[in-house]
Amino acid sequence: MKVRTLADLRQIQKAMAQRAAQAAAARAAAEAARREAEERAQRDRLLFERAVGPVQRLAPHGRIEPQRPRPRPVPHQRQADERAVMQAALSDEFDVETLLHTDEHLSFRRPGIGPDVARRLRQGHWAIQAELDLHGLRTDEARERLAAFIREAHKHGLRCVRVVHGKGLGSPGKTPVLKGRVHSWLVQKSEVLAFVQARPADGGAGALVVLLRTASHGRA
Repeated sequence: MKVRTLADLRQIQKAMAQRAAQAAAARAAAEAARREAEERAQRDRLLFERAVGPVQRLAPHGRIEPQRPRPRPVPHQRQADERAVMQAALSDEFDVETLLHTDEHLSFRRPGIGPDVARRLRQGHWAIQAELDLHGLRTDEARERLAAFIREAHKHGLRCVRVVHGKGLGSPGKTPVLKGRVHSWLVQKSEVLAFVQARPADGGAGALVVLLRTASHGRA
């Protein structure tokens, strides 16, 4: 800023005085904050010493501690517990044959669920809302997939789902290994009210249509 008159000079001097005052105020505030922090730290040290007794400060070791990013925690134990619970809940030794209704089409229903429920389920009274295909899976993997599928379907309020286990045509001896296992696993799931063999258009002997409980555990 050019100074042409005495008034300009006075204006510059006033501005410089204001900036100097602001800088002094900022320094004073910083110094007050520093003193307050030191006093607080001193009070904390005294409080600690009174609580634990005399202490001796360790000599500086001179090492630099590297700042490495820590990996995110992985709940390995919880995952292992969930897998163990899932496997324990679905046993391959469970005898399901005495619980199945072997009419012209295999079916299952819980005690208290009338035969009309199986009939309506077979006729497509409930729309199929989700499907799980177990083709080509090993027994352990199929068990885990089925348990998770039923649990999630019930959690999201689905009533009717289809489980495709296959007819076993590609298995050794053309024996449907998964078919019997799936029957047994489904009977052991409390979320399952009933299931029937699917209609030919829905997979026939290679699939089951499953009716699940409502979230309020009401009747079908």
